[in-house]
Amino acid sequence: MLVWLAFAALILFLLALDLGVFHRNAHVVSAREGLAWSFVWMTLAFGFAVFIYYAYERQWLGLGTAPDAVDRAVNDGSSAVLKYLTGYVVEQSLSIDNMFVIAMLFRFFAVPAIYQHRVLFWGILGALTMRGAMIAIGTALVSQFAWVLYVFGGFLILTAGKMLFANVEEQDPRNNILVRTTRRLFPTTKRYYGQRFIMRRGGRYLLTPLALALVMVEATDVIFAVDSIPAIFAITTDPFLVFASNAFAILGLRSLYFVLAGALTSFRYLKVSLAIVLALVGTKMMMHTWLKELLGEYFNLYVLAAIVLILAGGTIASLLVTAGEQPERADRR
Repeated sequence: MLVWLAFAALILFLLALDLGVFHRNAHVVSAREGLAWSFVWMTLAFGFAVFIYYAYERQWLGLGTAPDAVDRAVNDGSSAVLKYLTGYVVEQSLSIDNMFVIAMLFRFFAVPAIYQHRVLFWGILGALTMRGAMIAIGTALVSQFAWVLYVFGGFLILTAGKMLFANVEEQDPRNNILVRTTRRLFPTTKRYYGQRFIMRRGGRYLLTPLALALVMVEATDVIFAVDSIPAIFAITTDPFLVFASNAFAILGLRSLYFVLAGALTSFRYLKVSLAIVLALVGTKMMMHTWLKELLGEYFNLYVLAAIVLILAGGTIASLLVTAGEQPERADRR
């Protein structure tokens, strides 16, 4: 219990430092600033792996004392770090697909660039809370019913197929039941009032469009968490490793969004890469015992390497095709 309280305090401290000190005054976050902050969050995430190693190697605060349901082995320092980093890479990569939806929502609600960081900040705070609850429920299910892992694996493979054919651009947030219900229950304004989510006018409180954008960002994270949480459980069922990898990936999501926001449409093959990653993780979950016997003790390292190569391949292919199309557009002019 102590380790959970300490980790929660660390996350809250980092969030308070981010919003209360470094982003106290609203401003437009440039791609360059986003890149710098992405480096900071990634450094913190990889730095936390050092704590993971020693905590599980020396079994601090009870960590690394219970068998992992995925491989039925007690995690030592090396295996814990490998599973943590794999979970972090998977969650970070799946979050990229979430960015496509967030970018579409920001365009629909015409969220001024100066306030987008604020929406993402509170959205991530809510996401951490909801994912913590989902991880707790998922861990309880897996510990009681081992066959749930096979259900998760099949679900991920089906989701991979759905991802290949889904077109988020065809979805209209005005038709979303959550937006319609929120507008029905709470009076809303038609224009923005600075960075305020709620304002008072005529003796009553009204939601601004910024609040509606926040509601939709929270809702989309829940939807994507339904995919990403089972994906992490394919790697480990240790609740601390699952939540820690999720938390650090989500913390870096805001900065990464501002780095990629203007270039998301250029990564046309990234969805294909993400779908392949989901299918790979789902297959691993369903055939873990057989694959481990085939590939040996470094099985998880091979999985991590395969995920990185798939994502790198999709990114490189996208950039090469985009670069090849630019001269063609110039010739047409």
